[in-house]
Amino acid sequence: MKVLHINTYEGNGGAGRACLRLSDALNTAGVQSEVMVYFQFKESTRTKTFSQSPIQKALAIFNILAERYLSKFFSKALKTPFSLQWFGRSIVKNRVVKEADIIHLHWINHGFLTPKLLAQLDDLDKPIVWTFHDSNAFTGGCHVRYACENYHQQCGHCPLLKFSGENDFSHKNWLRKKKAYSNLNYHIVAPSNWMAESVKISSLMGARHIDVIPNTIEITVFKPYVKTEAKKILKIAPEKFVLMSGFMPSKNDKHKGTSYLVEALNSFSKRPGIRKEDIELVIFGNKENAEMPEFPFKTTFLGTISNDEHLAKCYSAADAFLTPSLEDNLPNTVMESLSCATPVIAFKTGGIPDMVKHLENGYLADYQSSEDLANGMEWLYLHQNQEEIQKEARRTILTQFSPAVIAEKHLLLYQSLINLQPR
Repeated sequence: MKVLHINTYEGNGGAGRACLRLSDALNTAGVQSEVMVYFQFKESTRTKTFSQSPIQKALAIFNILAERYLSKFFSKALKTPFSLQWFGRSIVKNRVVKEADIIHLHWINHGFLTPKLLAQLDDLDKPIVWTFHDSNAFTGGCHVRYACENYHQQCGHCPLLKFSGENDFSHKNWLRKKKAYSNLNYHIVAPSNWMAESVKISSLMGARHIDVIPNTIEITVFKPYVKTEAKKILKIAPEKFVLMSGFMPSKNDKHKGTSYLVEALNSFSKRPGIRKEDIELVIFGNKENAEMPEFPFKTTFLGTISNDEHLAKCYSAADAFLTPSLEDNLPNTVMESLSCATPVIAFKTGGIPDMVKHLENGYLADYQSSEDLANGMEWLYLHQNQEEIQKEARRTILTQFSPAVIAEKHLLLYQSLINLQPR
């Protein structure tokens, strides 16, 4: 069986990493799996690219930039991304695409596969699997929906667009997608139950069959290290209680929920029995010139970490990983943290409850409640058996999200789709 995974970029963002991890898991399971991307930022041995020649690379760069900047021009100055999907590149004549037994689509925006180009894939008469890493496939353009329910109908009156109305770009995109999807036979994979439920109530795809198969992770890379030794690597005193969080571009950033985390940390620091001098906050992934809020604890900024083994040691140094995200499908950081035996404190939103089991391997706070997020920090800080919670975190990943488990689930799906093909 030859499986071809298709993504816009290699390893860039959550979808790119999830795509590579799945392909590696399938190869380990004995399947011939490879990844092709629209654009490579540098030469790679892990993927092939649709943009090999200088002309193809130049056209890809033009499409990517045109899509991104035109989308920004027509969108309001908000943090929520919107895609017009006007620019793209046909892939149906590519040799590797034609030779594949299964075509597995992942994240295909940024000037890659428009709805019309997607519909062309049906001409190949191959099983097509599409994993939804965000909501764009079943909306009129947005990637993150929040409370908007316009995708239940035909979009339009989009709250993200400068020129919003009944026949705005979101509605026109919805119509283009409806036409394309009616001409394409594909099978949906949702990495989380939350994403699956969202698809079911969408007007574009509600009638489609959906399989919930989570992403996987490299359990031999993201593994627990001795906590005291990991803290020494970060030059943190072994007795410190370490709270860790990811990239925070600004306290006004809507999608990441930074403002809720700042409020929660301030609330936690003022509670009885909390010794501020015994607690340290560690943040990775922050950009040098980002507007950083003030924190009530001593704070260490690790910067961007590109080495996964070092990142695993950073997770292991933490006693808790904090993620205040307001909407996320199946965030890699949560899975990585749990795999390193570090409990997670997060809002009960998106696909996070698929991984975090309340009061077992972490704490699920009420949505947008800074006080409850602080309750989670206090619960773990004062817990008498933190080691058992850490063990449960690792156990969750090994039993439900390991490469062998996730590869097997995909193989069963692929084989069932191949069996349905006309002979």
